[in-house]
Amino acid sequence: MFEFVWWPLLALLPLPLLLRYLLPAKKKNAQVALYFPHVTELAQSQNKKIRSSIGRALILSIAWIALVFASARPIWFGDPIAIPSEGRDLMLAVDLSTSMRQKDMLVNGQGVDRLEMVKSVMDDFIERRVGDRIGLILFGDTAYLQAPLTFDRNIIKQFLDESMIGLVGDSTAIGDAIGLAVKRFIEKERSNRVLILLTDGRNTAGNISIDQALALAVANQVTVYPIGVGSEQQVQNSLFGQRLINPSSDLDERALLKIAKETGGDYFRAKSTQELAQIYAILDLLEPVKGNDQTLRPREELFYYPLAAAVGIVAFIALTPLLLMLFRNVRNTSSSPRNTSTRAAADE
Repeated sequence: MFEFVWWPLLALLPLPLLLRYLLPAKKKNAQVALYFPHVTELAQSQNKKIRSSIGRALILSIAWIALVFASARPIWFGDPIAIPSEGRDLMLAVDLSTSMRQKDMLVNGQGVDRLEMVKSVMDDFIERRVGDRIGLILFGDTAYLQAPLTFDRNIIKQFLDESMIGLVGDSTAIGDAIGLAVKRFIEKERSNRVLILLTDGRNTAGNISIDQALALAVANQVTVYPIGVGSEQQVQNSLFGQRLINPSSDLDERALLKIAKETGGDYFRAKSTQELAQIYAILDLLEPVKGNDQTLRPREELFYYPLAAAVGIVAFIALTPLLLMLFRNVRNTSSSPRNTSTRAAADE
């Protein structure tokens, strides 16, 4: 369907006619301040030809109509498209503490740090959440909301890709991350209230302890799915040769298991990319929450078409005398040598 957003501006269409009949006519013997013989003669000759024709008035009328149409902002509305009214509300909380720099993970056969592995798996995970609202919390010394719950999966992926280790400090505020997620969920009446918490350590910072955050989550029916990130074995080179170490010794699995059990979630141990991907199947089984029916109508701005036409017509009218003058000068220049040689031959 075609509409004008600022349709009252269409009342300007008869303005040139009103000005023509209301304003006093210009005197024919009016004098000009500066006089350029060649330009003036050419302009006068061209004006006489153009003004005497109906074509110039028609062209200017078309330019004015196009300009008014562009000012009225024409828009084309497409057919309504139904937006999925069922979905899940998922909040992602990602740990950005310095321990996430540990390069004990593999992505496509290459060793990467823990955050890069999380980004790699979460990118596909977010892309599959069609119809779900997703939010993003980043935490270190404290937790802050990077993106509220939204259907825009691309912006969530972009914010996650742009996150950096140490952005919010070196420590791990797990309690603050859970508390912030609970606060955001309380603002939504219809919500699954699911929090996916990715961390590789223990609660070492923040204003809320694990027990306080857990009490808030249980009281507000927030289901938490903690994910412990990091491998259990890694080969380390030393002066005495190679030895196996546990790079995830700081991971507080007991606290994460407790959070999952008391909130009705599940705990995942992401020692590899494949294990982290297991959360897909669990979340797909969650019952979607039905929301209000919504529709979206695609819209396309069309003002630039009439605007381009008006500018093109005005430019054509303004440049035509100049182009004709240049063409005449070129023609006179090219013909002058011939005339000279012809006159010289006649004299002989």
